[in-house]
Amino acid sequence: MVEGRGGKSPGGAGPSAAGTGTSPLENPDGTKPGLAPLTTPEERKAGRELIAKVATARTGPKDGYDRNEFGPAWTDSVDGVPYGGNKCDTRNDLLARDGSGVERKDGSDCVVTAMTIHDPYTGRTVEWTKQQASKIQIDHVMPLSYDWQMGAATWDKAKRVRIANDPLNLIPADGSQNASKGDSGPADWLPAATEIRCSYAVRFAQVSLKYQLPVTEADKKVMLQQCGG
Repeated sequence: MVEGRGGKSPGGAGPSAAGTGTSPLENPDGTKPGLAPLTTPEERKAGRELIAKVATARTGPKDGYDRNEFGPAWTDSVDGVPYGGNKCDTRNDLLARDGSGVERKDGSDCVVTAMTIHDPYTGRTVEWTKQQASKIQIDHVMPLSYDWQMGAATWDKAKRVRIANDPLNLIPADGSQNASKGDSGPADWLPAATEIRCSYAVRFAQVSLKYQLPVTEADKKVMLQQCGG
């Protein structure tokens, strides 16, 4: 059972973790593993309806942006999001959420050292070990620099720490995919696996709506297109 602040680190051996993940429509808080394709007309219609609610705005200045404005990377000292304060850092929480056959460091209930994980961005299954940590990186679906330019620059620090560590905004994925994405929105970058692009757009919209951050008009248009709009 996944618990929030003060709860346990998520387990990683459930059957859904070993498959292709969870539909974003069935995962509004981001605590279920992975990202499954939306394939039926009904699912894609629901995706378009959710994306349609997203506000649009022009990109603001990047002046003043620094990763540290969103708190220490993968801090557990965060309130108001699942896994916050559970004595395990966000990165290991997310690896455990999405991995199957999770192995942990001797004597630790937190540090993941090996697992099998389905990477939604490429569609490949990866046998991951901590010795090759960069093979799987944690993607901020709505990148932090993008957040800053779309309104997070005016937030208080606590809210920025929340979006940086919110499991809804975090997907373990292929390291090269994460690197190629950078701080791009959907108009400039989409996952290599075309079957996941509607789900990715829906997850982007979920983060946007939760934090009341707009996206650019170009990004919203592309997001709708991924779900057949």
